[in-house]
Amino acid sequence: MRTFPHAVRAVVVALLAATACRTAPHAASPPPAATWFRGNTHTHTLWSDGDDFPEMVADWYRAHGYHFVSLTDHNTLAREERWWRVPATGLGRDAYARYRARFGAWVEERRTGDTTWVRLRRPDEYRPRLEEPGRFVLVEGEEITQYLDRRGAHVTALNLAELVPAQPGATLVEMFRRDLAQLDAQARRAARPIVGVLNHPNFLWSQTAEDLLELEGLRFFEVYNGHPLVHVPGDALHAGNERIWDIVLAHRLARGGALLYGVATDDAHDYHPPAPERRYTGRGWVQVRATTLTPDSLMAAMQRGDFYASSGVTLADVRRDGRTLSLAIRGEPGVTYTTSFIGTRRGFDTTSVAVRDSTGRALTRRYSADVGAVLATVAGTSPSYTMRGDELYVRAHVVSSRVKADPAYEGEVESAWTQPVRPE
Repeated sequence: MRTFPHAVRAVVVALLAATACRTAPHAASPPPAATWFRGNTHTHTLWSDGDDFPEMVADWYRAHGYHFVSLTDHNTLAREERWWRVPATGLGRDAYARYRARFGAWVEERRTGDTTWVRLRRPDEYRPRLEEPGRFVLVEGEEITQYLDRRGAHVTALNLAELVPAQPGATLVEMFRRDLAQLDAQARRAARPIVGVLNHPNFLWSQTAEDLLELEGLRFFEVYNGHPLVHVPGDALHAGNERIWDIVLAHRLARGGALLYGVATDDAHDYHPPAPERRYTGRGWVQVRATTLTPDSLMAAMQRGDFYASSGVTLADVRRDGRTLSLAIRGEPGVTYTTSFIGTRRGFDTTSVAVRDSTGRALTRRYSADVGAVLATVAGTSPSYTMRGDELYVRAHVVSSRVKADPAYEGEVESAWTQPVRPE
């Protein structure tokens, strides 16, 4: 056996020790602690059909405790040059006055005769003025928008590198499928997580649960949208958004498909109340548990299902420990909370019947009570549910006793929705 001279051995030992000192702290460092970040993923500005400047809209969310927002105007990433004509009177004139008061010399304008024009700023221009590391970030987004036979196909695309044009199709489902395929292709090309959300399925009664079941690649949809005209609760002939969610989850998971996650948004358009359609800010949002406040980190967390949707209730924690799903609700004085643990068990009754309008035309289908059954109801701020193991999925819906101060629909109370989980 060959041996090292003492001097050489000493050098080798010293080098190994130095290397260990350099690498051990990194190897042993715990992962960064995850934090809840509040954000809105569906917002409009003057770049499409909103009624305020993008900087003003983003500034509202920043000032109201949001950590991120995506300005998702219709079919644009707002990167071109565009000038907006300032009205002589009305809300538009008031918006212009507020914009000048807030941003001063930043406002770029020109006059032609008696008309004032303002250049709409691009995201790359206003991002440095509004973003703050660890405090607020803008997520680049677009609402891919198309219509067919007076019905719509709308997808919010989040964390885009480039515009995704609305894709053609003979049906809305085909349009959605092609839109989602474009998002997947861009995510691979740009090497970044991109999230596509099917928006407000009951807007113009455009999507049914059966439509969503045809979209195997769909991972996100809006379980709550604060726009008053998108029929979140449904009606006698149409399933509400939550019911759609359970129908899709039950049938998709029964055949081995992927989970569908639920997003809450405000879909704000109107920033100068009172407005006729009352599409205001702050009605719905997501709380995303991520390690850093960056678009990539936020989107990656959403893709893991590490977020919840809210229209007013705050959760301090959502935890899965084996087969037990536990919530910690951040209670407020004088407010009570009831949590329903909702799921569908294996072997559920899969029968359904057609729902028809007054002319006999089939609109959708009605499913058994096995789908989206209430498995347990728990009062208080520390609800939990332990799965038996035969559940296809379980999710929690928290309802508070507090009526929303600015409801999107009659009788609305503050709520929260966790993402569905499967038994281990």
